[in-house]
Amino acid sequence: MRRALAPVLAALALAGVLLGVAVAPAGAPAQTSGLLPTAPSDPNELSRVDSLAGTPLGHRLVGQQAQAIAARSDKVKEALRQHPTAKPEVFLKGPNDWQVSWFTPGTGDARKEVAQVRVNDATGAIVEAWNGPQVAWTMARGYPGAFGRKVNSPWVWLPLSVLFVAPFLSLRRRPQMLHADLLVLAGFGVSVAFFNDADIDVSVPIATALLVYVLARALWIGYRRRGPLDADGEAPARRLPLWVSPMWLAVALVFLVGFRIGLNINASNVIDVGYSGVIGADRLVDGKPVYGSFPKDNEHGDTYGPVAYEAYVPFEQALPWSGRWDDLPAAHAAAITFDLLTLLLLFLTGRRIRGPGLGIVLAYLWAAWPFSLYVLSCNTNDALVAALAALSLYVAASPAARGTVSALAGLTKFGGLGLAPLMATHGAPRGRWLKTVLEFTAAFAFTAIVVSLPILLRGESLHTVWDRTIAFQAERNAPFSVWGLHDLRGLEHLWQAGAALFAVAAAFLPRRRDIVGLAAVATAVVLALQIGLDYWFYLYLVWFFPFLIVALFARYRIADPA
Repeated sequence: MRRALAPVLAALALAGVLLGVAVAPAGAPAQTSGLLPTAPSDPNELSRVDSLAGTPLGHRLVGQQAQAIAARSDKVKEALRQHPTAKPEVFLKGPNDWQVSWFTPGTGDARKEVAQVRVNDATGAIVEAWNGPQVAWTMARGYPGAFGRKVNSPWVWLPLSVLFVAPFLSLRRRPQMLHADLLVLAGFGVSVAFFNDADIDVSVPIATALLVYVLARALWIGYRRRGPLDADGEAPARRLPLWVSPMWLAVALVFLVGFRIGLNINASNVIDVGYSGVIGADRLVDGKPVYGSFPKDNEHGDTYGPVAYEAYVPFEQALPWSGRWDDLPAAHAAAITFDLLTLLLLFLTGRRIRGPGLGIVLAYLWAAWPFSLYVLSCNTNDALVAALAALSLYVAASPAARGTVSALAGLTKFGGLGLAPLMATHGAPRGRWLKTVLEFTAAFAFTAIVVSLPILLRGESLHTVWDRTIAFQAERNAPFSVWGLHDLRGLEHLWQAGAALFAVAAAFLPRRRDIVGLAAVATAVVLALQIGLDYWFYLYLVWFFPFLIVALFARYRIADPA
């Protein structure tokens, strides 16, 4: 009887076990590793795993394996030597990769990410590893095409550098300081090459040394007692070392302009600076607040003056914003317009100073310099700053016009306000400058009020505007200057104080009193302020370039193209 019942009892026992499993609570722990949720589809999105021992859907590795692979990186070992208490955290990054980050203990500002490694799930290989400032600053990682795309190609950059320098070099003539100046301006490309290779330990010192050289040259031209022209502009100037006719430069200029526009349309990108102009213009037209309300994908795009957004209004209205960070045709149209406007104003300024020959040379220099194309290919608003710099020289004879342009420049990017004292006193008779300064100040104040009305009339908080612009810029800590890269805060503050004092003193220090002197000292003021920035970038080079080339080339005699 027992033998006959044994199979029946076994079957009942097995059924009971299966029934127990079926009715067990949903939260009961599984006996196997199981599968974790699917990874995010966005390649830049992070998702924390539920268990380091579990395998996410569609993945091969588990979190423990990804962490062990990441820990082998030399970057991680270097970071842990400096921060031995840092602990790893594991994430899924996009659909195919893992990210392992090491954080120091603490909360808030005390908690710091000191190393970051990306591991490919399929191959188990380390895709990238970072420590130091490149953990927080992805723009310092040298991602291909992040800034301007094709402009960074050697097949674009190197020929432009040659075209920038070659017309002024001749084997039949002795080298001049002008040749060194041109080579230095082209030499900033060496710094960019290291930056694109993610080697900011080399790119930053090179850029700083070149900026200091240009500052010294501008001071020398602006303040030395003698030169090719005397204070009244009566002494004959030397002939410009130009071995081709200005007409050939004009022909080359036409082709360069076409090439630049074509490259912008077909092989450029819009970075956050240009995107912010489109967003701000859209909000202005729609009557929405500009400051303190930008979308998350450009959260700090509201850091510029109102002119930086107002200038984009016609372009955004003609090519409306879709509401997302797409190709942004309005930003492309604005960048091309700002670039062509700068070129035109440089030609007109040169023609006014010394005739059409100088105008062609100045326009050619803008079109051939790789960094003006760098700005155009990033589709930023920096060429607008350059255009206003050229315009300030074009209207230099009128205090009221200088006041208007200075207000526009200062309320585009606030660093332009540093030129106001110099521009206010230019051309004023020694000891009798009150009338000139009053005319400048009245025009400056009137223009500033007019361009600020779209912000003031909608009741935007001035406190918010201050926090989102000047205060935010002052608090930015970045590794793109020697101060930020090497944490030289004390020396940085000393330089900033000296630069601010110089910007004021430049209005009163005896200098060369012609347009060359104004352009040279304006270059020095802009550069002194720029060198003091914690967050400095190559796009800022065009801010002083119109001043500099006028200071360098307006000293020379150039043949009339006719």
